[in-house]
Parts: sequence; structure tokens; C-alpha cells
Amino acid sequence: MKGSTHRRCYCRDAHTGKPLGKQCPKLSSRKHGSYSIRQELPPREDGTRRSFSRAGYESLKAAQADLDHIRALLGLADTDDPEGMALIAAMLEEVGDEKSPLPDVEETRRRLKSGQDLIGRLTVGEWLDRWLDGKRIRKSGLSRYETDIRFHLKPRIGHHRLDRLRVSHLSDMFTAISDANAEILEQNAQRRAAVEELATVPWKGVDNRARRKVMKTAIDAMPPFRRVTGPATRLRIKATLRSALNDAIGQQILTFNPAAHVELDPVRKPKALVWTDARVARWEQTGEKPSPVMVWTPEQTGAFLDFVAEDRLYAMWHLIAFRGLRRGEACAQPWSETNLDDHSLTVSAQLVQDGWEVETSEPKTDSGFRVVALDDDTVNVLKRHREQQDADREQWGSAWVETGMVFTQEDGSWLHPGKVTDLFERLVAASGLPPIRLHDLRHGAATLMLAAGIDVKIVSDTLGHSDTRITRDIYQSVLPHVGKNAAEATAKLVPLQRKTEAEEAARKAAKKAAAKAKAEARAKKKGKRKKPKK
Repeated sequence: MKGSTHRRCYCRDAHTGKPLGKQCPKLSSRKHGSYSIRQELPPREDGTRRSFSRAGYESLKAAQADLDHIRALLGLADTDDPEGMALIAAMLEEVGDEKSPLPDVEETRRRLKSGQDLIGRLTVGEWLDRWLDGKRIRKSGLSRYETDIRFHLKPRIGHHRLDRLRVSHLSDMFTAISDANAEILEQNAQRRAAVEELATVPWKGVDNRARRKVMKTAIDAMPPFRRVTGPATRLRIKATLRSALNDAIGQQILTFNPAAHVELDPVRKPKALVWTDARVARWEQTGEKPSPVMVWTPEQTGAFLDFVAEDRLYAMWHLIAFRGLRRGEACAQPWSETNLDDHSLTVSAQLVQDGWEVETSEPKTDSGFRVVALDDDTVNVLKRHREQQDADREQWGSAWVETGMVFTQEDGSWLHPGKVTDLFERLVAASGLPPIRLHDLRHGAATLMLAAGIDVKIVSDTLGHSDTRITRDIYQSVLPHVGKNAAEATAKLVPLQRKTEAEEAARKAAKKAAAKAKAEARAKKKGKRKKPKK
């Protein structure tokens, strides 16, 4: 196809104002004017001609280099590949119209072979939308991805071109999130202080009412209370972006994933702590929990189960407390997978929340599918629960909703996991016991199993963990008396010649008593030798 370079200037006739063009007398100097290129492109589908034109080159060498670049791009498609030729022509026409840089030849070759868009104009936001639309996972997972994308990723980096996203862009994003956190905390503190001050102003009196009105207006103008984006959420945002960019690499849109190289502060998962007497006393004084994850002692667990013995869902609390089922797993447990004769149940489903909506789903991982052994007491509890459910079914008659679930609402319909949590928290508060979450009841089951000396692999399988390291990491703390017994057993393995503190104290006390007795004997003997006075 034809292509050419030419030189022109923008000088005008002093009298007419018209461009001189080739008649300009200064064109004889190579430094005068600028160079332009023009390259014929394959015609459009309707047969009309099109070309690539660009001006403003300072030298013939620069103009010729771009012309050669264009011809190299046109040469990427074989002559018997009209579709490829049309794609390259459309790309060059668009690049020429927008005066953007010429695409790299090798990058264009790669995109052409992989069937991708030849111009890397896809933004991060556009790719995230496309990626999310293509995800085929459960609804709750999609909602988490959508939240990360809508609230964090698209507003902060969505405008960047996908192929030009860099680690520095992501570092700036997380720095901005940290800065926003500081601003949110400051605004929350200001609003809280204003609300507390308002509470001190009396209602009676004209001046007080006027002051309250002014303060309320000021509070309404303040930003509302907001939650900060914590370390765990920042890691989740990074994970969402990393997953999306990995898929872009899989589709050969990208060759590098910057999200895999951005550094964030590590998040330490809270360790499970047991409600010891000292911690309970401190909680009763201050109302503060020593850790977000707290575990009851066996006595406290027993006290709770005794307190809720008449609750309609007692069997659920009992099952979670002793066998460690997750909330969603317990809510979704069907009778068809509960074999009381064989003392076992099979976890094969769970109820999950999407917002406030509830849907049934398979366990998140393969390890979630598991068989859980049941002790005699738990089997008896479940048998009594089934008898009560049969009585409820007969009482409700045709209004009974047959779901086949072990634990249901009064009419047989699904339990709502969120309402189950709310009920548990109310029962704990009413019992007077130190607070734990419903999930902590599962933690308590794990701690009890470990304290009973059950192998960690069996504990991990019962809980549905994919790796025993997860079990060890979460449940490092055990019940106090178990740790004390282990420490004493360990100490007795080492023979020592020295006396213990208790033995040494007893020895000193005996020595002191012997010396005292000896002194008293001497004094008594000396007193007998003295003659009485006349």
C-alpha cells in the first residue's frame, strides 16, 4: 500500500494571508517547516478508502521511522487474513484520529494472535465489571466482591488503563484508604463529642431549647458515624483485585499482576482466650472483653446449657457446643443426613446470608463435607428434639412447612441465621454469663476436644478445617487446668538436686522451731540450777 512523507510549513502570504505551501522560499532549508506522513490503509467494509496521517515531525528521520512502524503493524496480518487486516486498519485509524502513540509491534502481534482488543484502552473499572459478570459463584461471594469493587477499587483506581496499572498505583490507593480512616476517626470523635455535649443540655428553658436547636443543626451538618476500613478488609480488597488481575493474565490481557506485589501490614487473627475467674472479674468491673474471641470453661458451658434447657432450639445449642458445627451448617442440617442409629451426621449444606436474604449452599471447601460422630447424650438430645418436632408438625397440620431440616422455625420453615445469632446473644445476656459469640461456642467445642486429649487431626476433621495448621493456629489457648497439668508433668521429667521453694521453706521452718525448742530447754535447765533467795 502506498505511503509517503512530505515537508510543509505554515507560512502565509503577508498580503493575502493564504498559506504559501510549496511556494515558501524558506523550504530550501531543511530546518524550516515540519514533516508529515500518510499511509494508505485497507478499505472499510463498504469499500471506502481510509488512511493514516500524522504531522509535526521535526525531521525526515523521525517521520520515516513512524511510517516504517505503521507498515510493520500492517504486516502483522497475512494477506489471506482479511479479518486481521481489518482489525489492524481499524486500530490505526482510531490511533490516528485520537493522536495517541503508535502501539508496540510485538504487543500488537500477541494481542492479534490471542484474539484480544488491539488497543489496550480497557480500564481497570471496565475489566472489574466484566470479570464480576463472568463469575459463577454463590451470591454471598459475589456480594463481597461487588462491595470491594464498588466502594474501593473503582472509585480509586478504576480510571487507570488496565495494561498500565502499576504497584505504585495500588500503594497510593491503600495510603489514601489509611488517610481516609484517620479522617473518619476524627469526624466520628467530633460528632460523638457534640452528641455527648447535647445530652448535658437541659430540655427546660427558652435558652436551653435555643441552644439545643443550634447544636442539633450543627450535628446534622456533620458527617454521619462511619466505619473505618480495617486491616482485614484491606487484605480482602487486595485479594479481590489480585484474583481479577490473575484472570486477566489467564486471558493474556496482562502479563504482570501488580496486586501480587503490593505490601500491606499483616493481620493477626485474634486468639481464643478462656473466661477465667480473673477475666470474668475484670469484665464485670469494666465491661471489656479481653479478646474478640472468648471461650467458656466447661463449667460455664454447662451452666449455659442448663439455663437454656427449655429453649425450643436447645438441641442446636447442644450440638454446636459439643460437636462444633458452624451456624449455617446447623441451620441447614437435614434429617436425611442425620443418622442417629449410627451416631453420626453428614454435613453437606449450609444456609448463608446475602444481606438479609437467605439461600442454601454447599460448604465452601471440600473439607466442609464431613461426617461428624455423635456421643450418646447428643443422640438422645436429638431424639427428644425430633419427637417435639413431630408433635409440632401434627399441631400445625396443613400449615406446616416441610423442609426436612433438623432445626426449623415453629412452622417448620427455614431458620434465619441472623435471627439465630440474635437469639443466642439474648440468651447469653439473660444467663448472666460472660459474653461470647455464637461462633465462639464452636471454638469452645474445639478447645474441649483438644483439652480432652483428642488428636488434632480428628479435631480438625470434626470442625471441617482444610489443614491441621488452621486448627493449631486458632486454638493455641487451652483450658487453664490442662495447661497447669502439662506444665507439672513436664517439670517432673527433669531430676533436680536442689529443693523446691516449698521444701526449702519447710526446712527453714523446722530448723527455726528446733532452735527455739533447744533455747527453751536451756533456759529451763538454767532456772533449776539457781538457788532460791533467803
